[in-house]
Amino acid sequence: MAKPSLLRAEDIERLIEIRHQHQFNDNAIRMTRTLSELTGLTRLGVHLVRVEQGRDSTQFHYHDGTEEFVYILAGRGIARIGDEEFEVRAGDFMGFSAPSLPHGMNNPFVEDLVYLVAGEHKATDTVHYPLIRRTMLKTNGERRWVDWDDLHSI
Repeated sequence: MAKPSLLRAEDIERLIEIRHQHQFNDNAIRMTRTLSELTGLTRLGVHLVRVEQGRDSTQFHYHDGTEEFVYILAGRGIARIGDEEFEVRAGDFMGFSAPSLPHGMNNPFVEDLVYLVAGEHKATDTVHYPLIRRTMLKTNGERRWVDWDDLHSI
């Protein structure tokens, strides 16, 4: 049976927020409502995210193979993109090609930061975390990581 293509605002509001803590950043806690799976999307992950005061959105990172975007719906945050920081607020859009500059956000403000984030679902991807010098390899549902000091060039 096909999933519905339309999620009404009231249905989204009733969805239970799921708490996600990033595996490499204890301060990166997102309260997430996943929208894509409910409409049958399989190649794109779409999430409505709320980040509370003092929390990070993720560990500062970039992908080799997955594009993603963030659209700010409410609140404010500080986005770090490469070596620069920007205050972002409702209506601001960030798009990250693959590969892109490393990026992440923090909410130092009292009001919750709320945004829509979407990215491609790919069987394989490599995600780099430059501040902690770590790389994660995603292959067909399995995730493994390595610290950069343990990598060897040929």
